[in-house]
Amino acid sequence: MEQYEPDRLTPVEVAAVRRSLRTGRAALTRRSLLRASAGGALTVGGLGALSACGIPAATKTQGGVSADDHSAKEKIVNFSNWPEYIDVDDKGKRHPTLDAFAKRTGIQVTYTEDINDNDEFFGKIQPQLAAGQDTGRDLVVLTDWLAARMIRLGYVQKLDPSNLPHAFANLSDQFRAPDWDPGRAYSYPWQGISTVIAYNKKALDGIEVKSVSDLLDNPKLKGRVGFLTEMRDSIGMTMLDMGKDPAKFTGDDFDAVIARLQKAVDKGQIRRFTGNDYTSDLTKGDFAACLAWGGDIVQLQADSPDVGYIIPDAGYMTSTDNLLIPNKARHKTNAERLIDYYYEPAPAAELAAYINYVSPVAGVQPYLAKIDASAAKNPLIIPDKAMQAKGHAFRALTQAEETAYQQKFSKLTGA
Repeated sequence: MEQYEPDRLTPVEVAAVRRSLRTGRAALTRRSLLRASAGGALTVGGLGALSACGIPAATKTQGGVSADDHSAKEKIVNFSNWPEYIDVDDKGKRHPTLDAFAKRTGIQVTYTEDINDNDEFFGKIQPQLAAGQDTGRDLVVLTDWLAARMIRLGYVQKLDPSNLPHAFANLSDQFRAPDWDPGRAYSYPWQGISTVIAYNKKALDGIEVKSVSDLLDNPKLKGRVGFLTEMRDSIGMTMLDMGKDPAKFTGDDFDAVIARLQKAVDKGQIRRFTGNDYTSDLTKGDFAACLAWGGDIVQLQADSPDVGYIIPDAGYMTSTDNLLIPNKARHKTNAERLIDYYYEPAPAAELAAYINYVSPVAGVQPYLAKIDASAAKNPLIIPDKAMQAKGHAFRALTQAEETAYQQKFSKLTGA
């Protein structure tokens, strides 16, 4: 039997994962700014699974490995997601949109918040997927770079368009054609994530900030600038500022960005690279300006009137967390019906009103306005066409590129 050795994590990548769990976006549950990641650290089992060898390969068929679909007889969906990444009622015990789906369809959703980090979760499910076994999950939410890896390895099933009429019709143009899943044959976005420039108006004290160049070059901001420990965000935003396309860059382009950021580090322009802890630096004024995630800014502005943001003329970085159906899932049709349900504008609006990330559903705005008028007008939740046009995605990386680029970025950040 053919043996498959899964992508190994180098020591540099392991350090990056652990850093992400402590301070990166993995440490930010999708609703609460201050709640620490439930994962804490990679489990021994998770790391072991990522570096194990001799696991049988998944059968490489187009669209992954299907199983007998028990959807008709078993009216359930097993759904794994990140903590606090869905609407919750006032008592914090029920999810209104899932309850409404169950009432309408008769399909009960077993909802589990067991994804705290992409690599950790991949290590948990990879041995089963590689052995051609059911993971016990019908639907999972994974960030775009891991979704790309799952598709490349043949670990997820191709979606049936006949079960996804709302998803096909209502998916925002901004998210229709990622290079890792053209035409969304295997995935649909759960939510979008925008990386922008945030600032503290009081700390700026009249200093104008319009671009990444201002962050890196204005001497009046020396020691009061923050960049992110997430490689794709900091590299991508700087790349755009340099006139390069994050979807098409070369190794030389990447090295040029590293050199530019290193210069800013060496002269003390960048105070530090942070994960989600930039939120406290920003509100206190220790950062006059920094790279930031849009979902955070929506929430920070509710309590901090000095916090604002700008979209550079050069553009901003976008990414997505994505719904996928693993190989051998027992309830594929039910899972597809749940995906499609969240592309109806009304449920999508309820979700967006609660979690404040970018809704991938076109036509959601008037429904959201009935729930929260300010959210419906916020381009960080509902980007207008002009903002959508400025969004750029980081291209998919090979394993060799991931290793080489992360090593260079880790050296830059001192990780």
